[in-house]
Amino acid sequence: MFELKMPKMGESIEQATITKWFVKEGDTIVEDDVLLEIATDKVDSEIPSPVAGKISKILFKTNDLVPVGKVIAFIQTDEGESIAETKEEPKQVEVISYAQSEKKVTENNAATRFYSPLIKSIAKNEGISIAELETVVGTGENGRVRKQDVLNYISRRTANPKPTQVDVGQVQPTQQPKISVSVSANDEIIEMDRMRKLIADHMVASKRISPHVTNMVEADVTNLVKWRDRMKDVYKQKYKTKLTFMPSFTEAAARALRDFPIVNASVDGEKIIIKGKVNVGIAVAKPDGNLIVPVVRNADRLNLSGLSFEINRLAEAARFNKLSPDDIQEGTFSITNFGTFRNVMGTPIIAQPQVAILATGTIEKKPAVVETEYGDIIVPRHKMFLSLSYDHRIIDGALGGAFLRRVADYLEQFDTSREV
Repeated sequence: MFELKMPKMGESIEQATITKWFVKEGDTIVEDDVLLEIATDKVDSEIPSPVAGKISKILFKTNDLVPVGKVIAFIQTDEGESIAETKEEPKQVEVISYAQSEKKVTENNAATRFYSPLIKSIAKNEGISIAELETVVGTGENGRVRKQDVLNYISRRTANPKPTQVDVGQVQPTQQPKISVSVSANDEIIEMDRMRKLIADHMVASKRISPHVTNMVEADVTNLVKWRDRMKDVYKQKYKTKLTFMPSFTEAAARALRDFPIVNASVDGEKIIIKGKVNVGIAVAKPDGNLIVPVVRNADRLNLSGLSFEINRLAEAARFNKLSPDDIQEGTFSITNFGTFRNVMGTPIIAQPQVAILATGTIEKKPAVVETEYGDIIVPRHKMFLSLSYDHRIIDGALGGAFLRRVADYLEQFDTSREV
């Protein structure tokens, strides 16, 4: 009897939700048949069967939230073997469906984010209510409150009177601002899908965690545009894929991150963690309107062709929901291309736990003043805006401005003699 377990979906992923079963008990399957679809807060994945046999027992249903490594089904690989003959019974685990978890959150408006049993226990012992816990800044994945966050909060709280100890499971409702929205007969109401809810939560958490500041510069990318116009057909014939501007933007950002390593960092409480690798996330809009950020790993070690291949591969996989869990893990910096939608600039929100994100605007031909030995002349040039949103906790205006200017310099000084 083969035990099918919830697979590991990345270092930071501890559980996943079963969103769909493609088989039922009694079905005969062959190796690599898709058995189920699972979802994390980062990616949806189809899980194939590693063996051939018959589905003997399904232990979890659709919408169950299951820890990584837990047995989710039994596959009978030997006709003479039954589930009763297996040596070990699967351990009983607490399974919380999305509907149940949403009910727990919305009942009495007790909390707007997830708290682990350990965090709740510490809060209970210290007399911290959910309302007070909501004010604690989380430095974990997607703004999750970690043990050290609570301990740091408690150490800073000693100067204030300790509130009466309460049971965190039976606390008064948190006072959250609510906007009253009127609905008329002509209005259409659309329920957010799971991914849109997650994106909304992540964006709100990022604004709560990081004080955002945005700087902007205009870059003259005429040399880059002329080079691409000259090389794009050669590139497509050689590599069978398009040569876009994104690899050049990524290359410039990766070089600047090596020049200013503190921009390639994360904040852990009162510590700054400077990342040893430059892993650049590229925001990709999916056909359903949602956004996902696959990661180009070791971007500073790839040449322009390598960057182009990897970016095109990730973008294609994102559009067809074929990204693997590893494709979206461990980003240290992000780029979002507003120019795709012919927008000139934007002020993006930082992807936690990163500390900065670069936005690239559309490239436009503009009249510009150029100095020559005969005097100033007005000529057409290709220009674009770059904007950098950064975490003001560790990046000041001087550093943010210098980093952004360095990215622009690398783009303006693009070597037109390069070959693909």
